[in-house]
Amino acid sequence: MRVVIQRVKKASLYIENSYKGSIDKGVVVLVGFKKGDSESEVKYISDKIFNLRIFEDENGKMNYPIGKINGDIMLVPQFTLYGDVKNSNRPDFSNAENFSKANTLFDIFKNEIRKTGLNLLCGEFGKEMLVEIHNDGPVTIIIDK
Repeated sequence: MRVVIQRVKKASLYIENSYKGSIDKGVVVLVGFKKGDSESEVKYISDKIFNLRIFEDENGKMNYPIGKINGDIMLVPQFTLYGDVKNSNRPDFSNAENFSKANTLFDIFKNEIRKTGLNLLCGEFGKEMLVEIHNDGPVTIIIDK
């Protein structure tokens, strides 16, 4: 499992040209699953996102996790995170989990994140999406498990 976490001031999501919603201060999480991923990776990553200290305290130091600032979360499924370009200029997605299993893992991931009680906005698996991101910092963290 691989996630790219971007701290944002705000972000909006459109699915197949229709406005889905927006978030305020928080994180946009691009989510990819590789073959063999399971609930164990999902749990690890969801806990890591909730506890990542990437928000500034009163001294301007990245010291607070998202729960401390009551931030918002946007999850965007993105199988292209497992695009391999080592041997070609065309990405090879053979390491990405198949649609059905990845979609199931994404549903589990959404449920884990919902347990935090924070505002959650989710993209949809297999749909064309437009994500407008207003990076804050910018702060971008990549986590592989």
